[in-house]
Amino acid sequence: MYIVECSDKSYYTGVTNNLERRIWEHNNDDNALSYTCKRRPVVLKYCQRFQDITQAIAWEKQLKGWSRKKKEALFKEDWEEIKKLAKSKQNNNMD
Repeated sequence: MYIVECSDKSYYTGVTNNLERRIWEHNNDDNALSYTCKRRPVVLKYCQRFQDITQAIAWEKQLKGWSRKKKEALFKEDWEEIKKLAKSKQNNNMD
């Protein structure tokens, strides 16, 4: 499971069984319909390895729902900031 930052500063989250090949594809593949094609180059910001693909997909889905600030805290492994941002979101949802 990985997150790359695109040249337009957006993030793309995905799952692969070969990270080096997948990053190469994001930067070199000719699929004009892919999200990253017009946003090159991409730079790896985060990766997490899993033995079980279902766990990788579950983590990917969870991270796709995170805010930009929360993802950036993850890149820094700032777990206190992640907790703070999670609590902030919970409080906003109670309004």
